[in-house]
Amino acid sequence: MPGVAPRGGDSARITGNRRSSAFLGCLFAVLCQSAIAQSYPTGPVRVVVPFPPGGGVDGAGRLVSQRLTEVLGKQFVVDNRPGANGMIGSELAARSPKDGYTLLVNGANFVTTPSLYVKVTYDPVKDFEPISLMLLAPNVLVVHPSLPVRSVKDLIALARAHPGQVNFAGSGSGSTPHLAAELFNTLAGVKLVHVPYRGTGPAIVGLMSGEASVMFMPTTNAVPLVKAGRLRALAVTAQRRIPAMAELPTVAESGLKGYESSQWYGILAPAGTPEAVLALLNTHVVKIMQAPDLKQRLNDEGVVAVGSTRSGFAAHIRSETDKWAKVIRQSGARID
Repeated sequence: MPGVAPRGGDSARITGNRRSSAFLGCLFAVLCQSAIAQSYPTGPVRVVVPFPPGGGVDGAGRLVSQRLTEVLGKQFVVDNRPGANGMIGSELAARSPKDGYTLLVNGANFVTTPSLYVKVTYDPVKDFEPISLMLLAPNVLVVHPSLPVRSVKDLIALARAHPGQVNFAGSGSGSTPHLAAELFNTLAGVKLVHVPYRGTGPAIVGLMSGEASVMFMPTTNAVPLVKAGRLRALAVTAQRRIPAMAELPTVAESGLKGYESSQWYGILAPAGTPEAVLALLNTHVVKIMQAPDLKQRLNDEGVVAVGSTRSGFAAHIRSETDKWAKVIRQSGARID
């Protein structure tokens, strides 16, 4: 009756019923997650790549898609959606159904874009669930053979002696090679001047022709040019030396402590994707990246296979977002 408090026994039964309902709810959720993991995928999975075919992000997307297809027995299909420095494809993935049938493969621009553009259509932390960091692709600090430097210390000394007169080639404002050079400027206290090109290929042509003297060049491009004697390598931008150029020191080893800059590629899903699906995908992606044949092939190309935990990739995204936001602010780089 209204206004009548339940008796002690009734109160205990109500509390017990609530606990029982909560337990059953949790059990049901666990069983549902387990059922999803056991059946996934039941059909094709779309892997959004927010860049055109042929680039690094596309290559990473096709590699993992092919191997997931082989392992899970369903098609993982690359869907190239280029535009706005990756924003169009990233937003498409973020707004897709949260069922595990749309994934996103992206690179370092994923976390730099929010600092480069006035209006950004996605949040790299809130709108996505990290699955795994897949690959690290460091740059190589190379110079035109005519530049009278043979080490990082030589380059810093030259730049300090001739402020604003040493140019570096970049593959567009806000690109990884551009920001790698701006980080170098900040830590070394110098002013290498940016000469922007429309992509890595044109930037390499500009460097080879002498329009620019310095470039932080993707390893896959740098290795053959350095071995052929067409460019001089000073250092690699990774935390550790790479097998493809084992004799080459890191920038940090060469005297610029704290310097590290790598392109990276990872796989994500829209926020809200079932945990069981994320865990399943992480398990398989890690195994793929740790396969000995793949690791060896990538090492020969100067690329490092990673395969991280989900939490490790999440921490990487946060760290990279903060790091490059600071570099972008200090450099004044902006894309409107």
